Amino acid sequence: MNEPEQTIMRTSLSRPQQLLGGDREMVIMAGLGAAMMAVSVMTFVSFLLAIVGFWVIVIVLARIGKADPMMRKVYSRHLQFKDFYPAKSGVTAFGKTPKRGWR
Repeated sequence: MNEPEQTIMRTSLSRPQQLLGGDREMVIMAGLGAAMMAVSVMTFVSFLLAIVGFWVIVIVLARIGKADPMMRKVYSRHLQFKDFYPAKSGVTAFGKTPKRGWR
């Protein structure tokens, strides 16, 4: 009677959204960039180069997504707080004062 209630956590609710194995936004941007490159020149070589470049980028993004699906968000957050947490240690390590605001 005194046992805590257990809640079922569905994996579909906690899994990050990926496209072709990589981060969804980055794969879409790679496809958009490849399409713009192919259409802007309009030659057979540009289409071939765009397709090969797109698939190379997708393979790299899939490897990144397999290692850590949230890597893009973690890295962008790292860049956001880089000034606040400098890579120094000791008593003399002082970072910048944080910005005031909501974010």
